Amino acid sequence: MTIVQGYKFPWQPGNHFSVLVDSTEFLPRMLGAIDAARYYLLLEMYLVESGIVADRFIDTLVQAAERGVQVYLLFDDYGARQLNRGDRERLDQDNIRSLYYNPLQSHSILPNLYRIFWQRIHLGLHRNHRKLLLVDGRVAFAGGAGIIDEMDSPQAPELRWRENMIEIHGPVIEDWQSLFTDSWNRLATQPLTVTSVTAEYFEKGQSGRVTVNEARHRTGIQRSLLKQLKSARQRIWITTAYFIPSWSIRRKLKRAARSGIDVRLLLPGPVTDNPGVRYAGRRYYERLLKSGIRIYEYTPRFLHAKTVLCDDWVSVGSCNYDRWNLQWNLEANQEINSHELAGTVATIFENDILDAIEYSRDEWQQRSHYMRLFEWFWRRVELLSMKIRHRRHK
Repeated sequence: MTIVQGYKFPWQPGNHFSVLVDSTEFLPRMLGAIDAARYYLLLEMYLVESGIVADRFIDTLVQAAERGVQVYLLFDDYGARQLNRGDRERLDQDNIRSLYYNPLQSHSILPNLYRIFWQRIHLGLHRNHRKLLLVDGRVAFAGGAGIIDEMDSPQAPELRWRENMIEIHGPVIEDWQSLFTDSWNRLATQPLTVTSVTAEYFEKGQSGRVTVNEARHRTGIQRSLLKQLKSARQRIWITTAYFIPSWSIRRKLKRAARSGIDVRLLLPGPVTDNPGVRYAGRRYYERLLKSGIRIYEYTPRFLHAKTVLCDDWVSVGSCNYDRWNLQWNLEANQEINSHELAGTVATIFENDILDAIEYSRDEWQQRSHYMRLFEWFWRRVELLSMKIRHRRHK
């Protein structure tokens, strides 16, 4: 494989991309693509939990396998710990092959903490956080979704996670398939073999590139973001679920805002699956606000989307750009250079901030001592977690 300027994959012309907003759009499209599969499908997921959404996927996958489609499932072992034995057995069928990335000795928290802090065994921290569905080399879906009921809660549909996925057609699909194949072949005893199907080329299509992070061995995602933050001239709008950015990202965001660029951050509000991460990230708000960055917190539902817009450059994928993700996880994003798609993403962002609270610097300085205490505590927890990295390299 040719490495281009430090990235795993080059820019590819001739693609067509569509942003799918929320599970009401992307789940029917994904399940419909599986229903239409004729040759093979590749599914790589972090969060997979037994429930109504998982039942829909498993039923559709089994039906595809029964009509002769070759099904390859690559799940993260930790992320799929709530996939029960019955569902795993349902997937144990002809034409379905399943692998679990980095299996843990235990899914219990205390044994894993013991191995990490006292035995200094950190391999369990390496997780596969990528999300990809690829069907017959003709269509792919990437983003931040998981196969969990929170994505499309039947009990409380008004609380379904706020999520984006990107539907992909065109030559860049070959790079997504290559990425999946590399991950699969590192784990499998037998290499992945599927029928080669040439992706469609669109004469007036869009340019796209797959960027990846491979747990510190390759950090193309961060490198690309830093480059875009430096070169942006009009806007930098970031939507992310977990905001604990590196010093270099924070520095470039502040420099951009001070130079007059419209820098906005859309982050989760009180509805979140990880309050500690939210409080730790809030420690950065004051200096960012002082630099002229506008910060919004989305209030109706948990904001799980990971989307970046820098002028006409768009990135949608699995990476939150937080230090933990970049340190330990396998991540993959779809980048697009397109004025048209950038306009679509900008409209989605503007609609989202209608349901968000914006903080001014004065308002933020008036927050309660109670909130400041939580921020201080979770900042200490964040610093403790980063010490694992230094122990690992001793």
